[in-house]
Amino acid sequence: MLRRSVVAAGLSLLFGVTGVARADEGSEAESAAPAESPSAMMDAEGEAPIRKAKKRSRRGKAKGKFAGRVVPENLLRDDPLPRPSGNLDILSLASPSDHAKVNIYNKDGSYNLDAMDEINSVLRCRRTDEMKPMDPQLLTYLSHIYDHFGGKPLEVVSGFRNQRKQTSNHFKGTATDIRIRGIGIRQIKAFAETLDRGGMGIGIYPRTGFVHIDVRSPPSYRWTDYSGAGSNAAEKRPPRGWKRKKLES
Repeated sequence: MLRRSVVAAGLSLLFGVTGVARADEGSEAESAAPAESPSAMMDAEGEAPIRKAKKRSRRGKAKGKFAGRVVPENLLRDDPLPRPSGNLDILSLASPSDHAKVNIYNKDGSYNLDAMDEINSVLRCRRTDEMKPMDPQLLTYLSHIYDHFGGKPLEVVSGFRNQRKQTSNHFKGTATDIRIRGIGIRQIKAFAETLDRGGMGIGIYPRTGFVHIDVRSPPSYRWTDYSGAGSNAAEKRPPRGWKRKKLES
């Protein structure tokens, strides 16, 4: 009789623990947010899926540092873009005296290579002083933005970056981070979105105050990044083996 009681007590304890575990699993499943697809969670460079980083606000509520999404095709521009004026006045925030005021087109509509070289110089890597030809389509978008906001100079936070993360659109010469004095970054972003017929990355950085614009393979992507300056400094370091020079930024 005593043996039966011990066995019964053991079985009761076993099933009791199992029941608690299942209840916890069910509670966790009910409170978990629905899983997002990999395409909806890709990073700002269109690379491998990432997790949204979160921090605690002063009121104790979680707030995401990064939030991004793929743009559905039905929200993209349908009609072809008209050609912009080609005018650009662009300057480096790291060295404001370093600027180019040019027209990227020749009279016959072809690209003006001398003008492109001037822009490439302004958009060069400020850490290594290396220069790379920037994507002509990117410069076309910048000219559209310049025209729309009344010919105000585009202040460049970052253009080409000769960096360790070589999958970055900055490394490829297809991205630039800009701001315009007197114009809100959300205004710049909103207008840039009207240019997108597919294959654009547009992000805003409220804490550091600039808009990222890039040319990429579809799909298009949008994001907001609340990270502070230097949050991904390791990725921006010059490639291994590069001989250090005097840094300009």
